[in-house]
Amino acid sequence: MLSPQERETLERWARRPKSAQALAQRCRIVLAAADGRTNGEIASEVSLARATVGKWRRRFAELRLDGLIDEPRPGRPRSITDGDVERVITKTLEESPKDATHWSTRSLARETGMSQTAVSRIWRAFGLKPHQIESFKLSPDPQAIDKVRDIVGLYRNPPDAAVVFCVAEKSQIQALDRTAPILPLLPGVPARATHDYRRFGTTNLYAALNLASGQVIADLTPHHRTLEFIKFLKLIDREVPKELEVHVVVDNSSTHKTPAVKNWLLVHPRFVFHFTPTYSSWMNLVERWFGELTTKWIRRGTHRSVKELIASIRTWIESWNENPRPYVRHKTADQILEGPADCCQRINDSGQ
Repeated sequence: MLSPQERETLERWARRPKSAQALAQRCRIVLAAADGRTNGEIASEVSLARATVGKWRRRFAELRLDGLIDEPRPGRPRSITDGDVERVITKTLEESPKDATHWSTRSLARETGMSQTAVSRIWRAFGLKPHQIESFKLSPDPQAIDKVRDIVGLYRNPPDAAVVFCVAEKSQIQALDRTAPILPLLPGVPARATHDYRRFGTTNLYAALNLASGQVIADLTPHHRTLEFIKFLKLIDREVPKELEVHVVVDNSSTHKTPAVKNWLLVHPRFVFHFTPTYSSWMNLVERWFGELTTKWIRRGTHRSVKELIASIRTWIESWNENPRPYVRHKTADQILEGPADCCQRINDSGQ
């Protein structure tokens, strides 16, 4: 028997990309056992021996979640003391070398008198990666939390007798052609393209991703203005049956809030806008679809005119709509908000 908290944790560990594969497999064993399957059925499903399945069921029954973690194994005594580990961590977090902004394994090994391998092992054990830096932007929107809950609630529990669209525009898509033909893929040699290119004009793509079906309504325009946005809303209005409400997730682009758009919404009361928080357009699922369009079709394509680019994009969209794949957001609003809250708490507690 699993408590709701245990089930939620097991499901998160099982699908999290950074989980160790052994841990994820043990989570799947316990989840299958909680669904009433026998050891033999589980063993066949996860390709393990029945004895192994039984072992992890017993471990979980005795120790719960802690029982799924590997126990320390015997070996030769440690040659690096806790003091050495603390010294490496302290220098990594609180100091920097004279000739660089961050430590490398070699520079820190020279500083501490330890081997590069030892420093590397300590960094891996504590998840330290000084060579990496990630960018972030906290939303200054005073209604950020309410908007996150509104949009996630719309994704996870859409209203009845309504259709939900994620709407956005990808502006200034360039028609490009390389200055030399792309050299093909060969064994041991990747495809190669020149770094420079010729521009032949731009176009703008408006897209509405149907949350339930994954199908996309799209339009390509030469300009990116309120006029084109209202024209696209009219296209959605024609495509959706009149008896359904239309909930639209949009970002904070200026073209989405003009008086002309507000007047159009007054005349069409079945349209309801849901705005993402400022600097949080990643919450709009159509942005993920734009990413697929870019990586799978536009980035390596060559187009010698805007007309050719538009025809190419329409071809890809038609192919997508023949076999649409809806995106599913698994995280709840609380889980999304826990990320920055946990990071801020850890920074505050560190004394930095």
